[in-house]
Amino acid sequence: MHLVIPYASALSDAAVQALGTLGLPNLERLLARWAPVEGASSADIADADEYALSLPHERLLARLRGWPVVDGLLPFAAESARRDGLAPQPGSGWGLVTPAHWHVGRDQVNLVDPALLDLDEAEARTLHATLAPLFTDLGWAWHWAGPMRWYVSHPSLAELPTASIDRVIGRNVDLWLNDHPGVMLVRRLQSEVQMLLYVHPLNDAREERGAMSMNSFWLAGTGPAQPAETVLPADVVVDDRLRAPLLGDDWSAWAEAWHALDAGPLRAFADSTDAADRLTLAGERHARSWQPAARPWWKRLLGGGAVSVQSTLEAL
Repeated sequence: MHLVIPYASALSDAAVQALGTLGLPNLERLLARWAPVEGASSADIADADEYALSLPHERLLARLRGWPVVDGLLPFAAESARRDGLAPQPGSGWGLVTPAHWHVGRDQVNLVDPALLDLDEAEARTLHATLAPLFTDLGWAWHWAGPMRWYVSHPSLAELPTASIDRVIGRNVDLWLNDHPGVMLVRRLQSEVQMLLYVHPLNDAREERGAMSMNSFWLAGTGPAQPAETVLPADVVVDDRLRAPLLGDDWSAWAEAWHALDAGPLRAFADSTDAADRLTLAGERHARSWQPAARPWWKRLLGGGAVSVQSTLEAL
């Protein structure tokens, strides 16, 4: 098994403080027994910083699928569209449009977690139909798959780099809207959506009952669609239980999720001697992998060497 654990670390002060409270004895034991995977077979083809458009685990999963790894051009939208019954052709451009609420503050505009929007299907279909002309007038095809999964397709989207929405949740949207000519068009669309929905009766009704309005969207997952057969190897397991508490800044719940991981799959992995097993931990900047390794006799005698879990996670 190749176990991938994204959202294993973050760079905020609150995250660093939470890291200092973690007690993960099985992960510590595993890191003492296993060896880092280096070179061409390591988790990242090329490391990036926390401002890269694509997250480290996304780059890893793209590589494992055999996709070209280009920042902001990992076509997860086309892959998701296939799962939703649509038929992206290899090389075509697709994007996932997520309905969103942008919170306008004094100094910046933040994207609120779309899960908190809580759109039901009737509301989502109304809004989807309302916005359709803005996209179709550009020649973009406009697709429905679910209340929070709307797709666009157009050749230009194969070359339009976009930031993963998980980069943006809870953050200033301006940091993730670059100066690519295609992004300027997306900015214009976002402004038009804001103006159109500002006075929409559905949003008025939502606000009256205390629900958030949908006042914008996020476009992500762009890039050239890859052949349908480029899928994850069967032995890759992605455990993303850390995602929701991390994006929600719920560090107590994030620590609880870490402890559950340590008591479950990491405990089993720590005892593994199967050379085919692999663990990848991913944070905001890096993804790092480890695998079982033969230990010198003196390490076996002494029980391994001490490894700082906190330092390992802080470095991701």
